[in-house]
Amino acid sequence: MSTGLARAALRAHRPAFIGTAIAALFAATVVSASTMVLRTTSTDGLSRGARARLTENAVGDTAAVLLIGSIYMSIFVVASTMGTAVVQQHRELALVRSIGARPRQVRRAVAVQSLAASVPAALVGFALGGVLARVWFRGMVTHGLVPAEVPFRFSWLALPVCLGVAVVTSALAAVLSSLRFSLLRPARALHEAAAGRRGLGLLRAPLGLLAVAGGAALSVLLSRQPADEAGEGAFLVLILFCVGAGLLGPRLVGPAAWLVSAAVGRLGGGAARLAMLNVRSQPRRFSAAVVPLLLVVGFGLTKIAMHTTAQHHTGSAGSTGEVWMDYMGTSLYAGFAAIASANTLAMISFERRRDLALLRVVGSQRRQVRAMAAWEAVVVAGTALLLGTVIALATLAPMLSTAFGSAVPHLPWAVPTAIVTGTLLLALGATGFPVMAVLRRRAITVVNAT
Repeated sequence: MSTGLARAALRAHRPAFIGTAIAALFAATVVSASTMVLRTTSTDGLSRGARARLTENAVGDTAAVLLIGSIYMSIFVVASTMGTAVVQQHRELALVRSIGARPRQVRRAVAVQSLAASVPAALVGFALGGVLARVWFRGMVTHGLVPAEVPFRFSWLALPVCLGVAVVTSALAAVLSSLRFSLLRPARALHEAAAGRRGLGLLRAPLGLLAVAGGAALSVLLSRQPADEAGEGAFLVLILFCVGAGLLGPRLVGPAAWLVSAAVGRLGGGAARLAMLNVRSQPRRFSAAVVPLLLVVGFGLTKIAMHTTAQHHTGSAGSTGEVWMDYMGTSLYAGFAAIASANTLAMISFERRRDLALLRVVGSQRRQVRAMAAWEAVVVAGTALLLGTVIALATLAPMLSTAFGSAVPHLPWAVPTAIVTGTLLLALGATGFPVMAVLRRRAITVVNAT
């Protein structure tokens, strides 16, 4: 029965599990590339001169930090995407519980779904990661970080790492997302599937608060340390704040979306007001899209501001090779998180196709539905920009204050302009294309089909 449930869910929620596979694919690609770069830059078997050059440039340490960051980002995004996919089929899970399915059968079914989506994606991502790692390695040689005599090493060690991150994380997220729901009585499960869950859970809220408090405490501690130590600890502060934001997402998205809505609500008329109500009334759904965007903004602003502020105060952003390596890693993180956010927004938009079709049935025009979806994307992007900027400033404050005597970063206007524009375009595109696909079909056909 569990296998049959899994097949039925994959057919009924194909976009959600395609989205999960895409998240697992990019996670495996980034983790595979980072693992191979770390393996390639190890000093085993190299000449004394090559070892000295790698040690002097701290290539191994930088590669290790990038690997840790990629694993963290991958676990975070894959778990979030898989959790969203499971939540989207709560109604079906409640129905099968009402006709006699046992809790363990429900959990086994979602675990099978996660394996069907993530295993092929992890294998393909491992191979793509080898290609990306080779390109990355050539860039390191070109920028003088690695001696030309050092060979690139394709590493099969990356395969179990990819499987562990993409497959195990996906399966655990699926089981944990369905655990509480599978234990509910069928009538309660049907009610919750229709109305949505309001609370965060017994562990999620305390863990989120603990992560934010830990980030704040570490930030204060680093502000009293030498500049080098503060710089080394800033990455941990950033991770703690991002973990906290991810765990507390539904609670943060509501107030932040209210602030953004208040700023833009007067500009869009009825479509904007409806969009604001949608985002603010369903923070759990939209937080799944906000959090990856928040990571893009937080990581991007932090890394860029570190170098532009140093350039402003000292005339140098640091060693050309080390700056390139930093930006390369940041680009991987930001690109991966951006794809994950676009993926989640598309999943959400497609899952709401019946709601959009009902708006058409009751008389809404296509342009009105498109305007509402566009304003939803604006509110989501604005919320991510607001929270991501707060996280970046909190992360940068101790490092900049100890290094330059001011906690305020220096950013050329082109940087925030590019980040705001890119975030808005990403949200608008990921929301708009599924909505346009739904609007091209007859509304009554969509309603009957779903």
